[in-house]
Amino acid sequence: MNRTPVVFIHGAWVHALSWESWAERFASRGFLVFTPGWPGEAAVAREVRKSPETLDGIGLDALTDHYADIVRSFEVSPVIVGHSVGGLIAQHLIGANMGRAAVAIAPAPINGVPLPASRTRLWTPDQADTADRLVSLSPEQFHQVFANTVAAEESDRLFERYAVPAPRRLLTDLGCADADRSPRAVADIANARRGPLLLISGQEDRLVPDSVTRAVYRQYGDSTAVTDLKQFADRAHSLVIDNGWRFVADYVLGWLGERGIRARPAEG
Repeated sequence: MNRTPVVFIHGAWVHALSWESWAERFASRGFLVFTPGWPGEAAVAREVRKSPETLDGIGLDALTDHYADIVRSFEVSPVIVGHSVGGLIAQHLIGANMGRAAVAIAPAPINGVPLPASRTRLWTPDQADTADRLVSLSPEQFHQVFANTVAAEESDRLFERYAVPAPRRLLTDLGCADADRSPRAVADIANARRGPLLLISGQEDRLVPDSVTRAVYRQYGDSTAVTDLKQFADRAHSLVIDNGWRFVADYVLGWLGERGIRARPAEG
């Protein structure tokens, strides 16, 4: 019997390996797991940091099309799990009837929901040269804005294994630095035929505040399609990779089960 695929979409400033613990956890429950990186992404974060030019110029259009092609390639409709920018893409795809269900974790906002002005500066930290095509975080900045609820020692370990530069074009598409947001930063909130959607926030998230995820959740209020919200107290944007990742992953697995989405779909 075919197993249910799960496609994980990572966000800005981290590598596809950020899903490695999740992939093992979901695979142990019988799901068919895929953690595809961005176009041109090297196999490990260290290599991306050494030669980041492969990420130059990647924008929201390219990422959305890349993952749409992957999601459409399965015979069994997959679950889509996205973090940060990946959470935005997950909502866009499920709103377009791609995927069986979607989970958007600390998602970059959709449909004009604004980030607070103080947050837009965090999305483009300390790089005044707008000609620079990549925006990197130092280990200290990573701890300040991404992994702010864990100790510096853990943050440094996470940085070494997962941190990569983010394309400035992508950050511009997301509306950072007062740029016009891309038309692709949207989701069809009125689609009643789409699969179920779970939004997750960390209440100490400094990049995508809990208030922003709640505002996105309210946009789905008039839809009859299933939309749920889970808030995790004392969690930052690093909630998918830090020492509490299992609590989030197991919540997602439980939510999928409650929605009748299991590793081996019923025949017929």
